[in-house]
Amino acid sequence: MTQLLTKARTAPHPANRRSLLVCVALAVAVVVFGVLALGTGSIAVAPLDVVRTLLGNGSRITNFAVLDLRLPRVLIALAVGAALGMSGAVFQSLSRNPLGSPDIIGFNYGATTGGLLIILLFGGGTLAVSGGALAGGLVTALAVYLLAWQRGVRGSRLVLVGIGVSAILQAVNFYLIVNAQLADVARATVWLTGSLNNLGWTQFWPLAIALVALIPLLLAGTRRLDMLEMGDDAAAALGVPVERSRVYLLVVGTAACAIATAAAGPIAFVSLTAPQLAKRLTRAAGAGILPAAWMGALLVLAADFVAQRIAGSSTLPVGVATAALGGAYLGWLLWRRR
Repeated sequence: MTQLLTKARTAPHPANRRSLLVCVALAVAVVVFGVLALGTGSIAVAPLDVVRTLLGNGSRITNFAVLDLRLPRVLIALAVGAALGMSGAVFQSLSRNPLGSPDIIGFNYGATTGGLLIILLFGGGTLAVSGGALAGGLVTALAVYLLAWQRGVRGSRLVLVGIGVSAILQAVNFYLIVNAQLADVARATVWLTGSLNNLGWTQFWPLAIALVALIPLLLAGTRRLDMLEMGDDAAAALGVPVERSRVYLLVVGTAACAIATAAAGPIAFVSLTAPQLAKRLTRAAGAGILPAAWMGALLVLAADFVAQRIAGSSTLPVGVATAALGGAYLGWLLWRRR
């Protein structure tokens, strides 16, 4: 009997094994799409030549096409998608609601407003826009949290208050654009649609550094997030400081969303769909932050690849593709959930 109990404790849980397999499968899909994206364009590069170039054995032409032109865009797509996926997983778990994603409850719009203020009023550069988006997202998260507070924060109330705040912020964003100079409006409009066009190594490194600092903070809150899913009373009985944990997760989840928004603009619906699709594949309890990160990375990379193939010589922002796919998914989700 003792041996059986020991084996039961040491044997991996089936749900954990399935989550690991899903993460591996998503990583393989990311590699496949990444190689295709790196080899497709005006300078076509065969998949084997892409691999050779990444390993340092490419020619001058393939080095220019793969390493200088396309690799930064692919890495930014992966980083932005992972950040949005993790952010969506945190907020859907906190609110215990499949609609509780940053682009539904207003945090994404708060980051957008912060970035727009820097672009339209101060003419700031990339670093200033990143700071404005982060500040706007955090201020919006604090406002939604305080407005939703009523002897604690319930998931449904958080979603409803967030929808109201997002409507107000959308009106503010439209007002800023209507009253701005034409040159600034053109720059802001491209950023608003969510675009990876004209992004390079200069934009990638700040994003990578921010994610390296943020991911451990997100993973550190995973256990508290899983406890909070059981309800405030159960979490408190297990020794979890409920409101402090909720505020901590709110801040790090908003920071992940704001970092992605600052880098590529508000790419719609990834934070909504990625955690849901990952959870359907893993069939595991809990937030599933890592599967959501891989799914988000795959969605943004695949959407950008498809958008480039559809647009041809023109530049179609990736946000247009994710909005079309995410809108269809949202309609299906609402119909399915009644």
